[in-house]
Amino acid sequence: MKKIIFFFTALGIIACSSTKTNSSETTSNTEYGYNQKNPIKVGGISDGPRNEINYLSSLSGPNGERIWFNRSGSCCQFNTKNSPFGAGMLDKYKVTYEGKKDTVTLYLNMYDKATLRAPEGFKFK
Repeated sequence: MKKIIFFFTALGIIACSSTKTNSSETTSNTEYGYNQKNPIKVGGISDGPRNEINYLSSLSGPNGERIWFNRSGSCCQFNTKNSPFGAGMLDKYKVTYEGKKDTVTLYLNMYDKATLRAPEGFKFK
């Protein structure tokens, strides 16, 4: 029960914090973030949900357009040493921006950490 309460408390924390991004870090890897096998790793169970929001908030469209996103659920269980359960789930976010005719799904991993890059079609503000 304590683990469940901790998990939902961690998910409920959405406050301002810094998620380090490097504005020059973009990628030409077309699957980065768009594929469950190559998710965006924002890192840290206690800061994971906040890092996801901060990461997405740091993105813009390719010409600086404002983006909109909303969490559409979880999927894709995987093993990780960075979870108190030994496993994690990816979070799926629907993302679009001004002038974009469709919505894309980005996969984020809140447990593991890696250098953050902007997925193809996006850039950092």
